[in-house]
Amino acid sequence: MLEQLGKKGEIVSEKAIYQGPIFKLVQQEIQTPDQMTVKRDVVFHKPAVAVLALTPDQKVVVNVEYRAGVNQESLALPAGLLNEGETPLIAAKRELQEETGYVARDLQIMTTVASSEGFTDEKVTLVLAQIETDQKAAKNFDRDEFVTSGLMAYQDLRTRIQTGTVASAQTVSAVGFYELFCRK
Repeated sequence: MLEQLGKKGEIVSEKAIYQGPIFKLVQQEIQTPDQMTVKRDVVFHKPAVAVLALTPDQKVVVNVEYRAGVNQESLALPAGLLNEGETPLIAAKRELQEETGYVARDLQIMTTVASSEGFTDEKVTLVLAQIETDQKAAKNFDRDEFVTSGLMAYQDLRTRIQTGTVASAQTVSAVGFYELFCRK
């Protein structure tokens, strides 16, 4: 079974349906590695980052922001798209400051996750950062963005994930990865 990992399908045909500023949608006909021919809608998405930013006393930076996909405000880690030419670490530092005013230090990539491989190539790099609460800079929101940010006890975020109050895939993934591989 593991020897099958990474085998690619052959794109037989592709039709562009939509091209927007963040993603494009195409319809593809694909011959899969197991020789099936399937038709799929695929979303090609710009890469993104999410930042698990912790204080020395184990508080975490969280954002409340309206999300159109679920038509409600959601609690999640600071996150955003990479700008052209940016590395994930540079984007993480920029996004954290833009959305929260906090200045990240000691940034490290934890892992990169695929949000939903069945229909999108979107990848989100999960970054761990340290912050000092007394080191802040000016926020700089995108023109169509308003974010309320604050500090929450890390244990409270874990509890909200456990109870389903926080369902953001990148937030759940970042906390899970941190718990399994980074937390001392």
